Amino acid sequence: MAQNPPFGNRNKYFRKPNKNYIRKNEKIRSREVRVIGPDGTMLGVMNPAEAYQMAKKVGLDLVEVSPTAKPPVCRILDFGKYKYELSKKNKESKSSSSKVKEVKFRVSIEQHDYETKLRRAEKFLCSNFKVKITLSFRGREMEHKDLGFARVKKAVEDLQGVATQDSDAKLVGRNITTILSPVAEGKRVRKFSVEDDEDFEDDSDE
Repeated sequence: MAQNPPFGNRNKYFRKPNKNYIRKNEKIRSREVRVIGPDGTMLGVMNPAEAYQMAKKVGLDLVEVSPTAKPPVCRILDFGKYKYELSKKNKESKSSSSKVKEVKFRVSIEQHDYETKLRRAEKFLCSNFKVKITLSFRGREMEHKDLGFARVKKAVEDLQGVATQDSDAKLVGRNITTILSPVAEGKRVRKFSVEDDEDFEDDSDE
């Protein structure tokens, strides 16, 4: 009678599929695949064995780049270089998306200073950073929370060409905060001009 595996060793018997696994060459088991050549040319739908032979003839690999497509899409390319580029792109994406820059201001901020703050926020967003907008109250300014929310709303509207608001602005203690995320690079419309040599720091340490 078969025995159940020991509880402590369950991972040894039940392994989760590796979502990052990339099929290539003879590991591609689909009945047919859509093939893209090394120069980006569509070569059509064919048997993966035939496509693999084409890749071997030019000293490259047949790599499944879109396994969920019907039929799956494969490219003839250098697999080592392909994995390096994927790794580099993922590292850059995680590095940028995990960092949040902060821009702070007050209800009574002057227009020139306000535009400087938003120009800074716009630059961060166009560099693929999230931006935390923080409006701080001092003393009796807390009596004018409506003006604070209006100011934050105006900032979000002024940055809507490069960002989307993750959630509604919230009052926490004496601060109103909201987080903005950058829109796709091809959809960005900048409102505030900024010189390439300007080097802005965020306000997180203020």
